Amino acid sequence: MSVRFVTRSIHAYLDYPVAFALMGLPFVLGLGQSNPMALWLSVATGVAAFVLTVLTDHHLGIWRVLPYKFHLAVDLLVGVVFLAAPSLFGFSGLDAIYYWLNGAAVVAVISLSTPEQRIAA
Repeated sequence: MSVRFVTRSIHAYLDYPVAFALMGLPFVLGLGQSNPMALWLSVATGVAAFVLTVLTDHHLGIWRVLPYKFHLAVDLLVGVVFLAAPSLFGFSGLDAIYYWLNGAAVVAVISLSTPEQRIAA
């Protein structure tokens, strides 16, 4: 039994709520105390994630013009950037924790994607 259980379908269902959470949670949590960029990086990423999802070739995409593998590559890049953001931008406290947790979650989802959907290393 493989530990990789995140199918293309599961990933598609996660995309929209994650995009909206990235846009809304920074305001709910009061991010930006250590650096205003902590607020706006998440909001901008959420908007970009929504657009990416709308344009991705999966069953919940509206205009299916972007390959799913491209979507996964962008997600992986976002995860790595989020993990590095606290160091790069001087985030501390809740701002840093928010980015570390989100970055780790994104990298975990990509790592747990079913083999036919993973990005070739």
